[in-house]
Amino acid sequence: MTSTRSERLRKAGDRRRRLMLTAVSVGTLLVIPALSAATPATSAPSATAHTSGTTNTPHTPKPTVVLVHGAFADSSSWNAVVSRLERQGYPVIGVANPLRGLAADSAYVSSVLDTIPGPVVLAGHSYGGAVITDAAVGHSNVKALVYIAAFAPDEGESGLSILDTYPGSLLPAALAVRPFPGGQDGYVDPASFRQVFAADVPAGQARLMAAGQRPVSLSAFAETSSTPAWKTIPSWFLVAGADHAIPPAAEQAMARRAGSHTQVVRGASHAVLVSHPDATTHLIEAAARATS
Repeated sequence: MTSTRSERLRKAGDRRRRLMLTAVSVGTLLVIPALSAATPATSAPSATAHTSGTTNTPHTPKPTVVLVHGAFADSSSWNAVVSRLERQGYPVIGVANPLRGLAADSAYVSSVLDTIPGPVVLAGHSYGGAVITDAAVGHSNVKALVYIAAFAPDEGESGLSILDTYPGSLLPAALAVRPFPGGQDGYVDPASFRQVFAADVPAGQARLMAAGQRPVSLSAFAETSSTPAWKTIPSWFLVAGADHAIPPAAEQAMARRAGSHTQVVRGASHAVLVSHPDATTHLIEAAARATS
């Protein structure tokens, strides 16, 4: 009787063990595919690291590129450059330059720089070069200045004084002046716009640029610059070889004075950022790489 009862208990224990083993096996089969789907056999590098051979090193975030347009233009003049920079992973801000006066415009751009964490590459076209020259002062996060067919004035210089020193600009004779409350605005006469500003831009596009140009207060060209940021911040300079607004000789002289890394785009008009966006982008990227 006792032997029979013991035999029944033994068989019941065996069944429980078999059931437990079956449950464990099924659970393992369910878990392994889930883990396989979540973790590939060869893991991709994380977003915060890059691979070089077999050694992982921390990823350095790319600097923010801040673009400042000049007179007779707006931020859309940078569009082709922006798209190229963004494809390379750069955060980009195209600042709406007020074009009301050098001190006021520089203060506005400086206020934008105050809001940007991390390193900045600051680029300016034309009159925008004078603006970044003053705006970058006191901003330790601005690691590079990039001048695109731009003014890079020294202390006490103005746009007008630079054009007086280096004759040949067609801009003064092409200005159309319109009064506004408290001052006078300067436009480029649409009939002369392409010749002065955008000679190597397709005619239809140049007409649109002329119609949509933003005027600059004439006083802005007469205001003198303060202590220039290029004396303490490394700079890059793109010289437009056929510029009829700022003479190429003036651009080259300002680049030499600033000790800029310089590239000349032969045959390029003042609107070189529109007609040669690749060259413009490559120079900005060169400045950005030098900051990392």
